[in-house]
Amino acid sequence: MILANDFQRQWSDTGGDVLAAVERVGRSGWLVLGEEVKQFELDLSTFWGMKHATGVANGMDAIEIGLRMLGVGPGDRVLTTPLSAFATTLAIVKLRAVPVFIDTDEHGLIDLVRCYDLLRERRDIHYMVPVHLYGHALDRGGLEWLRDEFGVKMVEDCAQSAGARWQGTPTGSVGQIAATSFYPTKNLGAMGDGGAILTNDPALQEQARVMRSYGETTRYRHEQLGYNSRLDEVQAAILRAACLPRMTQWVARRRAIADTYNSGIHNRDVGLPGVPEGTASSWHLFPLHVAPARRADLMEHLKSRGIATGCHYPTAIPDQPAMSKVAFEMADPCALARQICASEISLPIHPYLTDDEVATVIDAVNAFARQTVIAQTAA
Repeated sequence: MILANDFQRQWSDTGGDVLAAVERVGRSGWLVLGEEVKQFELDLSTFWGMKHATGVANGMDAIEIGLRMLGVGPGDRVLTTPLSAFATTLAIVKLRAVPVFIDTDEHGLIDLVRCYDLLRERRDIHYMVPVHLYGHALDRGGLEWLRDEFGVKMVEDCAQSAGARWQGTPTGSVGQIAATSFYPTKNLGAMGDGGAILTNDPALQEQARVMRSYGETTRYRHEQLGYNSRLDEVQAAILRAACLPRMTQWVARRRAIADTYNSGIHNRDVGLPGVPEGTASSWHLFPLHVAPARRADLMEHLKSRGIATGCHYPTAIPDQPAMSKVAFEMADPCALARQICASEISLPIHPYLTDDEVATVIDAVNAFARQTVIAQTAA
């Protein structure tokens, strides 16, 4: 089976470094918020081109804590996308703030022109969570335009964009805060959960360190109501020793696979994702698009040829059942985002795919319509 993510192959490559990292933590006798976390935070901030990084328990906590540090509270409107992992919106809702959903562009990224038009009309929206979806970087100039024109405070959701660039600049530096995830399937994934808050503001960095550990400023002194949200020493050691040093080659391999897919897939019934202008994508996902009525057929066709696929994300966030229980607003019908939800299929794209496997995927996608016609003729 050609897997969407092959953690066994990854282990064959990284296992020695992982075991050495775990050994180092065990011998240190320090298991929570020790030197491994400190050193990984320094290494991560250097890799990302940001001044500060603070490890937390997961990506959703990174967004929620980031928003809270910017002042988001009950009733505040937060502009965001209907097309993302549910955690993006859940972080907003947990603060009893109100998500305001606006449509995406054809790449699945929040439409910054629509955002501009909305913010020009409404003066009650002061916060935003833009998402660098699929590993594509949002237009930095567009984000700066919104920030500077309207004073919008941003937590950039970079959970899928580690290694991505917009005109050479990493994602996450336009907003006051960037949030990322180390969930195992991410480009920079741990062997468990984890996340980080990145910022260029030293005051926000210090606040993040307080917030992640019960709001504790000094031992047993709590200045505010914080969180229990700490990146484990073991996960930090694994990320630092086994994963971060491989990120450049991992992202390069993802880009090479994406280039091969884009040049090799020629099927008029299947839409290729394309890349937004100015983006050097890190290709966390490779999303195809097919007529909604044929999506299940394509997925079954690929499965029959030993190819795993995914579906990211089949239901727009405002259409999730849980959202019926909370307040949210629709800035527009989000028709394009819903169309993407109904048509998207993710092909395998990870650094351990072989060239032969990539060719097999391409051949299978290209054969989809032809096989369907043959089956209908036989019937």
